[in-house]
Amino acid sequence: MSSWYVAVNGQQQGPLSRHQLQQAVMSGEYSADTFVWRDGFSDWTTIADVPELQPLNNPVPPPLGAGIQAHEIDYEIFGHEMQYVEVELDPRESAVAEAGAMMYMSDGIQMETVFGDGSNSSEQGGFMDKMLGAGKRLVTGESLFTTIFTFTGQGKGKVAFSSPYPGKIIPLDLKDYDGKLICQKDAFLCAAKGVALGIAFQKKIGTALFGGEGFIMQKLEGDGLCFIHAGGTIVEKDLAAGETVRIDTGCLVALTQTVSYDIEFVGGIKSAIFGGEGFFFATLKGPGHVWLQSLPFSRLAGKIHQAAPQNNGGFSTKGEGSVLGGLGDLFQR
Repeated sequence: MSSWYVAVNGQQQGPLSRHQLQQAVMSGEYSADTFVWRDGFSDWTTIADVPELQPLNNPVPPPLGAGIQAHEIDYEIFGHEMQYVEVELDPRESAVAEAGAMMYMSDGIQMETVFGDGSNSSEQGGFMDKMLGAGKRLVTGESLFTTIFTFTGQGKGKVAFSSPYPGKIIPLDLKDYDGKLICQKDAFLCAAKGVALGIAFQKKIGTALFGGEGFIMQKLEGDGLCFIHAGGTIVEKDLAAGETVRIDTGCLVALTQTVSYDIEFVGGIKSAIFGGEGFFFATLKGPGHVWLQSLPFSRLAGKIHQAAPQNNGGFSTKGEGSVLGGLGDLFQR
């Protein structure tokens, strides 16, 4: 992909992608008389004299899902149990993240908090479009606001986003999944600007009531990179047509749109009550790809709650090396 440079008031700006340059022209930032240059040009040329920069002559191909083209970003993931992802941005490139996910950013990164999911469609639309984008996020359990990080300097800028609890960060390019993925409602961490966050409704009442995620799951649409987070170890499975896998409802992280998702009763009442696995499990039927997690946040939160201070105002010592277990508390009073 060619890198473009722009001359404004005697100052050179860039490099820019063709898409970024076209967007800047359409927004009025650059005019048809602005001079540009790229490899292969013998001299600076006005935008009006470059056929490939005219949207009608050489339009940017539409993305697969959201109707907008996501920014192209590079990244690197660091760590093992508590990971973070460092995103590298070219000038005018942006990344979108959950409020509070940012770990650090380099000089030249401009941070802006927006109402809604941060996609171009919600920014450019009217008040009702922004309210709809914010409402989708609220229903899926996320904040009304997202934060956009844009690099405004020269060269490369970097911004890092950290995982909220022990687990893994999964990088996914939506172009590889027909422009859409379904994931659990708190899995989204960050993405290239242009990826839209929506709602995926579960149509079956059993799935809605007992699936652990209710009627609502997140839907990620577009043609760019997105990053989701899951707890513990990540397991990926490719399901053939008709192939079925049964899982604990909380262990589902994400699935492609071709995978059907339903809920089944465990079976015997004794297994449901005393088995420790709950009354229901999820049934995933191929074809398609699914991502599973070994440590759902609900399990982690449950273990923390069990060890939390109770009536004695301190943490329980049961199972912490004392052969007396709870009887040891008698000698601490």
